[in-house]
Amino acid sequence: MKLRRNTVLPAILLCASPALWAKTCAVTISANDQMKFDQNTIKIAAECTHVNLTLTHTGKRSARVMGHNWVLTKTTDMQAVALAGLHATLADNYVPKADPRVIAHTAIIGGGERTSITFPTNTLSKNVSYTFFCSFPGHWALMKGTLSFGG
Repeated sequence: MKLRRNTVLPAILLCASPALWAKTCAVTISANDQMKFDQNTIKIAAECTHVNLTLTHTGKRSARVMGHNWVLTKTTDMQAVALAGLHATLADNYVPKADPRVIAHTAIIGGGERTSITFPTNTLSKNVSYTFFCSFPGHWALMKGTLSFGG
């Protein structure tokens, strides 16, 4: 059997690992002792297959007193998830365990600390509204913003 040159390359590309096509996009966000994120909007490009998010706590207070995290939900789920987080503990990052409404979340960190997570974008949709927030008790009402995907 004789293969044509112009059919070999497409065949190789079709068999190539999906990891070759993956694109991880980096996002950095900071939080401070005044209960504020340094940005209230995050935009993720449609070609991103994963997001690597780094949260830095620029304040000085400890995680037990003024801890911050970053939690992502659909906007319609945000308040319910935040309220459910009140029943969780610091060890659980004030995030309800195994809650399918939580798309991604970081650990709670204190002043001078940094944490990162990587999550896939295959659960995000272009026409859905997403909210990120800090689930530390009392913070979610002030510390929140929007995330858009592919727009």
